[in-house]
Amino acid sequence: MVKIAIPGAAGRMGQELVRTCQATSGVEIGAATEHPDSKAIGRDCGEIAAIDAVGVSIGTSSDPQCFDVLIDFTRPQPAMNHLDFCLQHNRAMVIGTTGFSSEEKERITAAARQIPIVFAPNMSVGVNLCFKLLATAAAVLGDSADIEIIEAHHRHKVDAPSGTALGMGEVVANSLGRNLHECAIYGREGHTGERDRATIGFSTIRAGDIVGEHTVMFASEGERVEITHKASSRATFANGAVRAAKWLAEQGPGLYSMQDVLGLD
Repeated sequence: MVKIAIPGAAGRMGQELVRTCQATSGVEIGAATEHPDSKAIGRDCGEIAAIDAVGVSIGTSSDPQCFDVLIDFTRPQPAMNHLDFCLQHNRAMVIGTTGFSSEEKERITAAARQIPIVFAPNMSVGVNLCFKLLATAAAVLGDSADIEIIEAHHRHKVDAPSGTALGMGEVVANSLGRNLHECAIYGREGHTGERDRATIGFSTIRAGDIVGEHTVMFASEGERVEITHKASSRATFANGAVRAAKWLAEQGPGLYSMQDVLGLD
């Protein structure tokens, strides 16, 4: 039985993870935490997630003896604190948080030399299948198409473009032998001149309660190929994260992706 720690257990993704863990065989919730000012402190995490009580109260910190894998869908700074905690106590970590700086990503890479980590911009099985399809599409279409990435999320998302959109851009750029940092265009306004085919454009939408939508467009003269993924529920991310946690519990130290978890590499 793999025991899971869920920081941010009273948040939208935290509640989804609680429900998913309770519905998944082979895992159980070992710890659930929230920030000290949360009104959820002391309450059963199942009650907060609108399911039956699970016997785990939400606290402000985790007992490392109570879990094997920590699943993080918080924000970069608390995620770094959780990373340090897992390093100190030799616990595995699944990181679904996005918006990390280059320095924070380096810290994650360094930590993976000591503990097992799955770090992915998106835990959805469907999105990770799209990553595989995008690599094929980019390799086949080569430099003959203009490439645009359009993503949409709910109004509360704080980073843009999304980590998934950037991950898609990295897959496409790598397949074409480009450096995304050099070829990405993150917005257009005014007189921009003709489009440079070597660039990869990004467009961001933030509105309402959109869970997550991503489209990569390969547009050439006379035809257009679009690869799209639309998430209608956060359950898809929670399902992927719990699947990753079960897989990670059997792995040694290393930095893994959802492609590794799903056997798509």
